[in-house]
Amino acid sequence: MSENESASRPATGLSERDTAILDFEREWTRHVGAKEEAISSQFHVSSARYYQMLNSVIDTPAAVRYDPMLISRLRRTRDKRTRAVRTTNHHNEE
Repeated sequence: MSENESASRPATGLSERDTAILDFEREWTRHVGAKEEAISSQFHVSSARYYQMLNSVIDTPAAVRYDPMLISRLRRTRDKRTRAVRTTNHHNEE
């Protein structure tokens, strides 16, 4: 890790972008407008890319150390959506 990379990493072991994503997830309902608009405005990425980054972050031990309750909630939400998609796909195949 270079000196610049270590300087940009808080003591949590997460990058500034990762902590910004987790902070956004904790407080996004306070943003005016749709979540997708807030994602685009704050992170300058598509919603699809944002959710890829979020899913990557919430699978890290550093994220759990940063905010265990938030990570637990986000993982449950993701798992519920994954199960719903699998169930829907399974029923469509029959």
